[in-house]
This record gives sequence, structure tokens and C-alpha cells, in this order.
Amino acid sequence: MKVQVVKKIIVINMVVVTLALTGCGNAAGPAAGSSAAEANADSNNESANTDSADDSTDDTENTNTTSEDYELLTREVFAMDTYMTFSAYGEDAEAALDEAEEEILWLDQLLAAESENSEVAQLNKNGGGQLSEETAYLIERSLAINEETEGAFEITVYPVKQAWGFTDENYRIPSDAELAELLQLVGSDQLELDAENKTVTYKKEGMKIDLGGITKGYASSRLADIFMKHDVQGMINLGGNVQVYGPKPDGSDWRVAIQAPERTEENTLPWLSKAASGSAALAGLDYIGVLETNNQAVITSGGYERYFEKDGVYYHHIIDPKTGYPSDADLVSVTIVSEDGTLADGLSTSMFVLGLDKASEIWSAHRDEFDMILMDKDGALYATGGIKEQFTSDLEINWIE
Repeated sequence: MKVQVVKKIIVINMVVVTLALTGCGNAAGPAAGSSAAEANADSNNESANTDSADDSTDDTENTNTTSEDYELLTREVFAMDTYMTFSAYGEDAEAALDEAEEEILWLDQLLAAESENSEVAQLNKNGGGQLSEETAYLIERSLAINEETEGAFEITVYPVKQAWGFTDENYRIPSDAELAELLQLVGSDQLELDAENKTVTYKKEGMKIDLGGITKGYASSRLADIFMKHDVQGMINLGGNVQVYGPKPDGSDWRVAIQAPERTEENTLPWLSKAASGSAALAGLDYIGVLETNNQAVITSGGYERYFEKDGVYYHHIIDPKTGYPSDADLVSVTIVSEDGTLADGLSTSMFVLGLDKASEIWSAHRDEFDMILMDKDGALYATGGIKEQFTSDLEINWIE
């Protein structure tokens, strides 16, 4: 039978998230459910106000320059298979953006499993090898997150993703026998990492790793470090993975809108259960809520981001490493909020696989490291108590304490 392919248009969602971040000045930014057009209007008004303020001080010596006196500079880059936007304020903003662009292109070249010349691709080809500092760090962090999430975050699941076609968009449904064979290659315990000498050995022939589930979060943290070095503040949007560094120029927090699960081309929400009581409340909402934050990464994972449909069944890209099938846990969207972008990226995927109860249990043990915003298959919205003063929504919020 013909397989219908439906894929999230990443650039559109990237713009929506970007527009949901208010810039300088006192604009309030979009509330949950605001349109992108309204957000864009606010952004344009702010730019006009900033330009006017700059013009008025052209002939006046200013010895007390603040970040509010600087124009917002923005850089757009295509890397890691998505469109990215970096925006910064500050005297050295242009140099910061130059370095940020160079850094993201370097990391893409180094870490992309699909690129045959990348370090990760060469490791997969050779069954391991010598590691760069960056790759060694990411593998070490991945193994730690794997342990903390009881195997839900798994970088060795790449051969299974390839079988489903999620790495090259040649979508298909593997047989149970094929998946059973491939699952023999899955397991972080089959990677032998020598962190001191920066080497890794694959214990089984045919094993492959993919660091894509953690790379963007790591990259956003690296870019935040660059902003810090150049003493600028701003926003980093890596295709929807958002990290803000510092407050807005007026001293207030950034407002990040959390995207609602997307509808299909048929205007349905197959991610929710058929009897989902929350589906009506989600109708027409672009955002499920707004988070006020600074110096944090805000990273969301959902099955609606990449999927295909066959015979009325939807198969999404978040694979459960234990079954080899797309996760069927009770969550449709997971947002992790943390100062550690690497951790946030890894947890956004693994919490989706683990489901509400287990995710809540892990948060309870590590509540000083991250917070969560979750939506289950009934359309119910949950958030952890650490962001109670930061997160608001037009939907009812069930607080996890």
C-alpha cells in the first residue's frame, strides 16, 4: 500500500517560536493562542522604538551605555537539517554572532551521523575510534542520561531509526523479525568509552550511534557561552530548541511560547486518544502556554514533529529503545526547562518515552536540575512546581509537586 508521508515543516515552526520571543522594550509578547502576526507586529513596533532611540542620541556623547541602546542583530543559518536564528544585543553582538555561526557549522560537520565525512559517521563505519573533545563529552553525557532514564535515552538506536526510514525519509514499517535482529545492536552497555584517552569501541559489529538527540541542546549551550564571552545577551533558536542568555535589555524575562501539538493535513490530532477530553480546548491554539525565563534552555519533543501514516496508523520518530517501535507512552508533548541545554535535549526525548508517571518520578529526584511541561494523550496539561511562577496557560494546569 502507498505510504502517506507527512512531515513537520521545521522552518515554519522555527519562525513561530522566534516570533513568540519578545525583543527589547516593554512589549508584553504573545499570550497563549496569540497569532504569529500579532507577535510580529509587536516585534516591528519594538524595532521602530529602538531605531528612534538610537537616532536621538547620534550627536550626544553617551557615557552610560546600556543594552537598551543597542540594536537587535539577527543571524540566520541552515545547519543540522533545520533553520536556526541567533539574535543578540550588545556592543560586541556582531562578533558574537560571527563566532556562533562558525561554531554551529563546525558542530554540524563534526556530529551529523548522516554525513559520511563526520566524526560520528566514521566511528560508525569503523566500529569506534579516537574521539574529539566534543564527541567524547557528548557520548559521556549520553551514557549518563541513559543510566538516569533507565535506558529511555539511547544513542545506539540509530540502526532501528534507519530501518523505519526516519534518517532519510524513505519511510517503511520493519517486520517484527527485522526489529528483533536490530535490537541486538541496541544498548549503551555495548559501548566501551575510555573518557581519559578519548576513545570508544563498539562491542558488536553493525552498531551505530546517533548524537542527534542531544546535539542541538549541547550546541545551544556552547552558543550561550559565546554570548557570555562577548558580554552580549539574546536568544538562540536552533529549529525550535530555544535558549536565552540573560534578560531582555529592559531587564525583564523573555517570554517563550510552548507550541501546541500540530494538526495533520487533514486537520486532525491523532496524537490524542479518540475520547480525549482536551481536544476541544486545543482547537485553534497555537501555543499551550507561555514561559517567562532567562538563562535557560527550553526544548520540546513531540511525535508530531516527524511522522508518516499508513493504513490510518500514524508512526512517529521517537523510538522506544526497548521495543524498536515508536513510543506508545501516554505523552504527546514534553518540554524541558533547564540551565543545561545538553540535559534538556536528552530529557525531552527520554521523558516522552517514559511517560507521565516515570517522568514525574525522575523530576522529583532531580528537581534542582530541570523542570517540565507535559501534555498527555487526553489533552491534559501538566507542569512541575519549579516553574509555577514562570508558566501560564489558557488551559488548566495540573501542577506536579
